[in-house]
Amino acid sequence: MRAHRARHPHRRGPARGARVERFSEPALLLLLREQPAHGYELIESMGELTPGHRVDMGNLYRTLRALEAEGLVASEWDAAAAGPAKRRYELTAAGEHLLDDWAAALGRTSDRIQEFLRRYEKGRR
Repeated sequence: MRAHRARHPHRRGPARGARVERFSEPALLLLLREQPAHGYELIESMGELTPGHRVDMGNLYRTLRALEAEGLVASEWDAAAAGPAKRRYELTAAGEHLLDDWAAALGRTSDRIQEFLRRYEKGRR
């Protein structure tokens, strides 16, 4: 029998569910819309979208494989680059549509966050 962990509603800080990793999918789609890339290039570029957050390479590749399985990203082996062949990822038309959906959803969330902060600041006066 598994032990039940008590929730801590009084704990300060954001909920664990609001982690930056959830932002990796739209961030990858955006980066691949800007230009096709290898995994290492994507890891470096992710730092620009999630400053201060270390991107886990294993999670990045799992996400890319899942996106490819859904037809949102396509890849091919690139043997032209120096060193061993690497997979080069690019956004598909379906991935472009999902990116549009992500941008719209993030815009709505941004509006809600701005309203929350406005009301929060109003109550502090």
